[in-house]
Amino acid sequence: MDRSSHSRSRRLAPVVAVAAAAALTLAGCSSSSGGKKSEEGGSNASAGKANTPRMTVALVTHQSPGDTFWDIVRKGAEAAAAKDNIKLVYSADPNAGSQANLVQNAVDQKVDGIALTLAKPDAMKDVIKKATAAKIPVVGLNSGVSDWKKLGLLQFFGQDEGVAGEAFGKKLNEVGAKKAVCVIQEQGNIGLTQRCDGVKKTFSGTTETLYVNGTDMPSVKSTITAKLKQDSSIDYVVTLGAPIALTAVQSVGDAGSKAKVATFDLNNQLTSAIKKGDIQFAVDQQPYLQGYLAVDSLWLYKNNGNYSGGGEQPVLTGPAFVDKSNVDQVAQFAAKGTR
Repeated sequence: MDRSSHSRSRRLAPVVAVAAAAALTLAGCSSSSGGKKSEEGGSNASAGKANTPRMTVALVTHQSPGDTFWDIVRKGAEAAAAKDNIKLVYSADPNAGSQANLVQNAVDQKVDGIALTLAKPDAMKDVIKKATAAKIPVVGLNSGVSDWKKLGLLQFFGQDEGVAGEAFGKKLNEVGAKKAVCVIQEQGNIGLTQRCDGVKKTFSGTTETLYVNGTDMPSVKSTITAKLKQDSSIDYVVTLGAPIALTAVQSVGDAGSKAKVATFDLNNQLTSAIKKGDIQFAVDQQPYLQGYLAVDSLWLYKNNGNYSGGGEQPVLTGPAFVDKSNVDQVAQFAAKGTR
């Protein structure tokens, strides 16, 4: 994930890479692909396959239908699975109770490891205890940087959402913003709340929070449009995901607003929007890296007893800003669906 020296200077947190044990021999590669719930993955990876015993790892996230962010997470996880001779079983549900049930299914199936997100940590507490009691190692990714240790997870891979939000607020100050609306697409998601709270902490202007239903894009569009029509003083729309940002651009046009749009997270379409100037900047948390490292860490733990971060510190994959100054370097990877 190397970038230009300019983009490295803009990086706000280190990326810690996990190296595979060199003593383990690699052989030929075979893999399969899957879809949404409880399906196997591991396609499109070019690395060799470890000759260690076959493992089964469950990756359980809070992905909402249509959220392309998680396609990038999954690609990273599948690449690690193909390399490490892992059968990857992916499942997702944005409802916290349903996600916990998916984790319970993985425990009942006696998988060799579980990687999960902690968007709503309290809902996952009991099932994590059950996995631990069953001697199944559990690691976290993406959401839950403040909660993974107290819930008993071995390792965590992601960005500190509060820190990312604070960096975003400072960036708004730099570009001269005066009034921002922070759009949350999933109520109760702790990571999204932390992002907006971080923005409010450092942004010297006025910030409002606007809740939308991220699974209903027409509703997202109309809600943002109505807000911009109601308050013409809003000069920045802050979104917390690439699909919401691209929809917000349409809302700005429909409302006849002069507001600009900036966002957290990337996809291929969003890098194009940055190039065109429709999106001013984005915070990249490198979701491919999150999926890859989470799955690879379980292989390393089983085969070499390794703890990333020593089991004490999270492995930070972001935040870093992407704007017109460095988007070309990132866009070449986004076009492949890995950024």
